[in-house]
Amino acid sequence: MRNRFTGAMVAMAVAAAVSLTVMPLAGQAGRGAAPAGGAAPAPAGQGRGAAPAQPAGRGAAAARPATIAGKPNFNGVWQALGNAYWNLEDHSASGLTQFWQLGAIAAIPAGQSVVEGGTIPYLPAALKKRQENMAGWPKSDPEAKCYMPGIPRATYMPYPFQIVQGQKDILFVYEYASSNRIVHMLTHQEAPVDSWMGWSDGKWEGDTLVIEVTANNDQTWFDRSGNHHSDQLKVTERYALAPGGNHINYSATIEDAKTFSKPWTIRMPLYRRMEANAQLLEFKCVEFSEELLYGDLKKKTE
Repeated sequence: MRNRFTGAMVAMAVAAAVSLTVMPLAGQAGRGAAPAGGAAPAPAGQGRGAAPAQPAGRGAAAARPATIAGKPNFNGVWQALGNAYWNLEDHSASGLTQFWQLGAIAAIPAGQSVVEGGTIPYLPAALKKRQENMAGWPKSDPEAKCYMPGIPRATYMPYPFQIVQGQKDILFVYEYASSNRIVHMLTHQEAPVDSWMGWSDGKWEGDTLVIEVTANNDQTWFDRSGNHHSDQLKVTERYALAPGGNHINYSATIEDAKTFSKPWTIRMPLYRRMEANAQLLEFKCVEFSEELLYGDLKKKTE
């Protein structure tokens, strides 16, 4: 399969225009490259009296830099663990009776809440809307239709995503549905139109990357349990690289006065994919959703 970047040509063109510098992913070392944090090992049979090992950085891949332009290096492929993609709140394991033929394969695993305070503070009418969403699941879920997931849902779906950080704007590329977004670090402006992935303006607060996502349409969900929002949604994300650089402490604060009685926050760790060949693969899912979306429009045969 081709690298996931083939589905983000427009975003990559914009990224190139702002001079993004792609750093090597953790664990990606070519032949003869030195392991992160040390010099290349001596060749087999090299003992006393042998020529000294080649200094790191000369003819070998340089170790992953800890910072870029004085800020933490977020470059890499990341993925959330846990079951928040099923339901952000506490939930027990349960079966999907409409898919009984799959038995335990189609069961929903239990999960602990990632919401501060445990529950989402819905307004009464919005809580009723969540119940309606669940009654229509899975057809009612935008994920089933291969629609772009929005923020923050794209972050903790069961698919990896990649951060491409340079000296200026930052690119996020998501494996699911060929989604991507540019985080505007230098020029902040009002979004021209509401969209599935919103409009992302970023800044640094010390070593924490803070992204404010506005201009979201009202079609995305937060998970597979019908948790939803209106077109007034504002998401403030915070990415803080933990010591060692192999996981991110992630939080997202949700504000939407039409849907919730007060702002609320989710928190979870994101983990760096450490495989030597870690990369995004294509998951262009439209073809998998055609029967769901358009099956009832097919010409009926006698």
